[in-house]
Amino acid sequence: MSIPQGVHHSKPNQVCKLLKSLYGLKQASRKWYEKLTGVLLDQGYVQSISDHSLFTLHHGDKFTALLVYVDDKILAGNSLEEFSRVKHLLDMQFKIKDLGQLKYFLGNEVAHSKVGITICQRKYCLDLLHDTGLLGAKPAKTPLDNSVKLHQDTAKPYEDIAGYRRLVGKLLYLTTTRPDIAFVTQQLSQFLSSPTQTHFDTACRVVRYLKGSPGRGLFFRRDATLQLLGFTDADWAGCLDTRRSTSGYCFFLGSSLISWRAKKQHTVSRSSSEAEYRALSFASCELQWLVYLLVDLNVKCIKPPVLYCDNQSALHIVDNPVFLERTKHLEIDCHFVRDKLQQGIFKLLPIHTSCQLADFFTKPLPPKTDYFASCCMEVTPTVFAK
Repeated sequence: MSIPQGVHHSKPNQVCKLLKSLYGLKQASRKWYEKLTGVLLDQGYVQSISDHSLFTLHHGDKFTALLVYVDDKILAGNSLEEFSRVKHLLDMQFKIKDLGQLKYFLGNEVAHSKVGITICQRKYCLDLLHDTGLLGAKPAKTPLDNSVKLHQDTAKPYEDIAGYRRLVGKLLYLTTTRPDIAFVTQQLSQFLSSPTQTHFDTACRVVRYLKGSPGRGLFFRRDATLQLLGFTDADWAGCLDTRRSTSGYCFFLGSSLISWRAKKQHTVSRSSSEAEYRALSFASCELQWLVYLLVDLNVKCIKPPVLYCDNQSALHIVDNPVFLERTKHLEIDCHFVRDKLQQGIFKLLPIHTSCQLADFFTKPLPPKTDYFASCCMEVTPTVFAK
């Protein structure tokens, strides 16, 4: 190694003895990222602006995508020659290990078939059941009782705060392939500083719900229609502690679920229309990002994206160019959604409340209407019949 700047030496040809490697230090990940990025860019790869961990190479009709997570990488594309070249290059630089076809990645199990690809976290889910001691418990029908509203109650405080945090953290990672627990996990993560026994019992109910179907995951059809379909909804003043609303959205590429989220809004909405419109703006940002990402992945949609909203007042606010007294505080969100709509980024269409899939991310639903959990592997085509 070279002598650090500022270190004086009296004898020529002196060297520094390395007492500790860079591995494990705070700057290690940054240096690794700089080194790997430099190597890929020198080989003609282009770093995605939408996702800096994605590198693509487009040459003629050949396309290659390389996704990086720390020191794990996924290669996808239609050129086996490029696969061999980049793997040989990375092996010369970093000494990599080729694991063959993608089957297991960061706890995600990938199964390939002629019909499509299935991604689940079955082993991770079974390990969670074993760690919590609920492997022999009775399964729950739903992740959260629809009559329960989680809040900072006066129940007995839960003593093992660190254990509660670890459990919620594991549930958060499970939402990678389990959108059916996204809402309840978002609710539980609000009480990490001072959980009560009620919160811990609810978290255990989620684990018991997972026992009923530990292998459930996401299914991506090979013959799916390449069109972005989004659903957005909001639960007005659903939080009992702050009276803030909860926004929820989900996006499908054809019939395959690719993005979803449940998030509490930053401000208190004075009406249900305002809450729905803020959720619409929230989903519009995600839709714009997905469009950019599909362009980087060289995916061409045959139809423009569509965003469904079941609130007529929110739809009227988008169409009305005049800001009235009751909507002027929404001006920024109004301008954003309207501009994206006028640019042709997506189409905004109404949908009946009974077909609103995003409703699942804003509130707990009873078992008879909990159809999203049973069809998260594939979207029912009749939902989009309009």
